[in-house]
Amino acid sequence: MSHTPRLWTVVSCSLLVASFGAGATACGGDDNPLSGHPYDAAAQVAFNQTAGSRPVDPDRPLEVTAKGVDGSRITDVTAVDTHGRRLAGELSAKGDRWHSTVPLAAGVRYTVTVATEDERGAPGQRTLSFETTPAKKLLKVEFGPEEGTYGVGQPLDATLNEPVTDKAARALVERALVVDAKPHVLEGAWHWIDDTHIQYRPKDYWPAHSSVTLRSNLEGIKIGDDMHGAASTPLKLEFGDRVEVITNAASHWMTFKRNGEVVSSLPITTGKPGFATRNGTKVVLGKQYFVRMRGDTVGIGGSEYYNLPVYWATRVTWSGEYVHAAPWSIGSHGYANVSHGCTGMSTGNAAWFYENIREGDLVTVVNSIGDWMPTFGNGYGAWNLDWKEWREGSALLKGTQEGRSPVDSARLRPQV
Repeated sequence: MSHTPRLWTVVSCSLLVASFGAGATACGGDDNPLSGHPYDAAAQVAFNQTAGSRPVDPDRPLEVTAKGVDGSRITDVTAVDTHGRRLAGELSAKGDRWHSTVPLAAGVRYTVTVATEDERGAPGQRTLSFETTPAKKLLKVEFGPEEGTYGVGQPLDATLNEPVTDKAARALVERALVVDAKPHVLEGAWHWIDDTHIQYRPKDYWPAHSSVTLRSNLEGIKIGDDMHGAASTPLKLEFGDRVEVITNAASHWMTFKRNGEVVSSLPITTGKPGFATRNGTKVVLGKQYFVRMRGDTVGIGGSEYYNLPVYWATRVTWSGEYVHAAPWSIGSHGYANVSHGCTGMSTGNAAWFYENIREGDLVTVVNSIGDWMPTFGNGYGAWNLDWKEWREGSALLKGTQEGRSPVDSARLRPQV
């Protein structure tokens, strides 16, 4: 005896979204059960949430069940919150139950659309809308630096108002911080400096004349006990030319490169023994036309104490290392290192440097007898960590294969 197989495929059709209590137009009189609009499936499904003005607890999972009327089953459930985020869930093999597999967001409105079919294969639909209660404790994210145009070495910062220590919670935070670069940057990663500070850099410098938008999808998302993400203000940065400065403390000369081409070579002096300039790559922090520099502000006194008016000063560390005009030591420029750690040059050269450098540009010191620039704590030293070490500071990428994100790894698993 021949049997006609049951048809499970549902043909795409226009869905009539309605508030809870209002259904879509029933199927027409056509003999084909798939020819009409989805009928109101209110009699076929039940929700564990109730529509209405009273918000529900976001810690309570969302559940949709089939009542078994007319052999009906659930074929799909879509739950979308106010921000357009889909709630992850799992549908049973029999189509009799769907439940959420992640916590609901707090302080948002969900619209849940359930697709069903009866024993003839005719499609039904039911929609429910409800709100969740606001969070009791909010994790706020503040992005930096300030909006503007920077050099291609500028890292991105995210500062949290509450500590995040749990690895899974850190991974959730990272996943929700979206870095959108144009043109696209293939690899980049967040690095946890401590429990409240995260820094982002690409594998290589940002492309010249590119832009990046940084935003958070954390709003309402559960991060820990009683703590959910708060809304945050997006940040947009532009990047200028690729400016790289090489300060050679052994030859006492500086090479200034723009987009790979040498545009100037300048005689300089750097830190003398006992005050040697730090090696490594530093990111320009800011510029000041005039700075009063005193030895006691950095712990220098006695015979080495100084109190000098300094012009055309470009800052590269928070502890007081600058590139600046040093007319008092001009006889040593190009010949000897006589400063207390700064890079000095003639007034004319310092003015030129000042006018051609911007925040985020790169200044690398080589061949100094000084210590290395630290990665964190004294400015931006992120580029002194190789890419593998930088990735190890990410809760998402630590231990993963370079060049692949966790999503890539899952997608590329062999089929079994």
